[in-house]
Amino acid sequence: MSVSDLSANALQVLAPAGYYLGLRILFAFPAAEENELPASWVELYARERFFLADPALRWSLDHSGAIRWSDLSRNDPAGMTRLSADYGMRHGAVAACRESSGLRSYGLFYRDDRDYSAAELEQLARFIAHRHRGVISNLQLTRAEIAVLKAIKEGTRLKQIAHDFGVSEGAIKQRLRNARLKLDAATGAQAAIKASEAGLI
Repeated sequence: MSVSDLSANALQVLAPAGYYLGLRILFAFPAAEENELPASWVELYARERFFLADPALRWSLDHSGAIRWSDLSRNDPAGMTRLSADYGMRHGAVAACRESSGLRSYGLFYRDDRDYSAAELEQLARFIAHRHRGVISNLQLTRAEIAVLKAIKEGTRLKQIAHDFGVSEGAIKQRLRNARLKLDAATGAQAAIKASEAGLI
């Protein structure tokens, strides 16, 4: 199954006991979330503040790829892997990806019947990386912002872009500023790279 085929239905097959996705996280706040975990587990997790002791979250902070919960159980002082079994989540995996800027995404995936295979871990890692990039494509960049980013990628200077587009340099700077904010990029060049990686330009 390809990454593009990993739809909500396919996720239900790979994670029949539930899943959580936190996408494009800077500091602690994701740009997008999907939570298909049992409500009673979510309530317990929040009430007991398990996020402070969650070995999967700790692993996702510093890693890219995927790992089984069973491989994290040695670093589980709160016994979360044991507790989650009471909620139908006997087996789990975490997949994560991160950019050099610190921007990251992760997913938690659970099943009740068996542990995840190595091939499934690879599939989940590819899926998270795909969804991490995909959030960018849903940011609704305007045609004008895309055109400016394309020109930046080609190495064109702002003054020349303004001349080519028949607008002021200030207008070009504003379009670039808007695109940078939407893409969470520090510079115009970084915004152009992110847009390119997402297939927008």
